[in-house]
Amino acid sequence: MAEDTITTTGIARHGATRLPSVDVDSFNIEIKDDDGFLGDRASRGAFRRILDQLRELKHDADPLGKKDTDEIGKTELDEALVGDDIHAAALVHGAIEEFAQELAYVTGRFLKSKAWAGTERIVVGGGFRLSRVGELAIARTDVLLKAAEFEIDLVPIRYHPDEAGLIGCLHLAPSWIFEAYDSIIAVDIGGTNIRCGIVETRWKKAKDLSKAGVFKSELWRHADDEPTREGTVKRLVKMLKGLIAEAEAEGLKLAPFIGISCPGVINGDGSIEKGAQNLPGNWESSKFNLPASLVEGIPQIGDHDTAVLMHNDGVAQGLSEVPFMQDVDCWGVLTIGTGLGNARFTNRSKEKNGKKTKDKDEKKEKKSKD
Repeated sequence: MAEDTITTTGIARHGATRLPSVDVDSFNIEIKDDDGFLGDRASRGAFRRILDQLRELKHDADPLGKKDTDEIGKTELDEALVGDDIHAAALVHGAIEEFAQELAYVTGRFLKSKAWAGTERIVVGGGFRLSRVGELAIARTDVLLKAAEFEIDLVPIRYHPDEAGLIGCLHLAPSWIFEAYDSIIAVDIGGTNIRCGIVETRWKKAKDLSKAGVFKSELWRHADDEPTREGTVKRLVKMLKGLIAEAEAEGLKLAPFIGISCPGVINGDGSIEKGAQNLPGNWESSKFNLPASLVEGIPQIGDHDTAVLMHNDGVAQGLSEVPFMQDVDCWGVLTIGTGLGNARFTNRSKEKNGKKTKDKDEKKEKKSKD
């Protein structure tokens, strides 16, 4: 199975540590303390737990009303921040401060690890970043880290988190794809949703893919349907076939390539070692291989055999930032969602530029001697 899967991709190994633009130094690492996994202290659920605890401290009427904390949406919390009720604003600000303290502690532990040594910047993605509450928590964490003398910048991810994972899949593809085609199919798999999209490279406008964008996407909230693993794959294939047909109808030059963003530790053969417990069915089974299943369901795109490449979802979100991280050498991504996704990168472009400069200098030296 493993050898067959690697052959069908025709591009690179799944979960690769060496990609066209970056080296992936680490991803999905799990750091523990006495209370368990550190990531659980800085997840979306952690923020909700903090807010819930603060609400319970109120002896008078709760300024956020009678709704359960989990039922209060991001928009409601954002409105509470700027509303006339100062008690509601103070409550939300208090939750932001406590969460920022937790996120700063967790981030600091990552930065002290061997895998993250020398990190200069961290982008924060995931759904939590979408709200004003999330943006303030990220900004406050940045201040706390600097106060703790970490020489690091913590910034929100540039693209909409719903699109970052799809756009990041472009950076899994080899450069020849961009010369011959103007778009790819990308898949972003999460514990609640699966999002598929047509991603335009816009390579002619920007060779670094900084102008890339999602032409169209389709969302399936699989958590509501509770499908089997096989049912999930069947529905996913149907979604992809629909997008391929739309791309053809729109006259796009769609590459025979599907990039997949998926939770967990991704093995080179396309199997998932661990971390896929929130997906429908057992995705960590040695008998299951999503890339191979998609190639079987979609053997060709256009006139060419389909190539599929899968990587961790935190890596994929981070890759969307590659064009905007060229002023640093080493950088990372944290994705705040059901858990805390993480990945650390080293840019390869400087390595290439350095080699070019060295070669040029050697040629000059040789010419002067001649």
